[in-house]
Amino acid sequence: MTEFEYNQCVTLYADNVFRFIMKNIGHEADARDIVQSAFEKMWRNKQHVITEKSKSYLFTVAYHQMIDHIRKTKKIKIVSSFEQDERVVYQTNNQLKQTLLQALNQLNETQKSLVLLKDYEGYNYQEIGEIMNLSESQVKVYLHRARLQLRNYLVSKENIR
Repeated sequence: MTEFEYNQCVTLYADNVFRFIMKNIGHEADARDIVQSAFEKMWRNKQHVITEKSKSYLFTVAYHQMIDHIRKTKKIKIVSSFEQDERVVYQTNNQLKQTLLQALNQLNETQKSLVLLKDYEGYNYQEIGEIMNLSESQVKVYLHRARLQLRNYLVSKENIR
């Protein structure tokens, strides 16, 4: 890509990329920064960019930078909200843990083991089947039933606080 072709891309696609990013994030200054950095990346890689595919290259780069931006801003918002409500979150978490333990204790041993192996330990269905000497389909069925029972217990009027 030559300097002339790059300048044509800026003229042809800058507004389109800006509108695309702006619609997704809704913040003008951030959208401008993302578009600018996308064009900067295209300029740095201009020898590798095929002119006929410059529009898709530009949108792809802008999209990925937008996703990175969204992830960063979400992390910042989540961390700041945790700092503000730290005491309340701790108390709610403690009650939630107690309620979940009570719900798990309502299950039979097989169901309880399945839920713990899958949801707490992270084993896949095949591994759970090998551990508990069940087929993979039995694991899925029993786990589904256990989760239904947990849900019914957790949403029953007696258990909502």
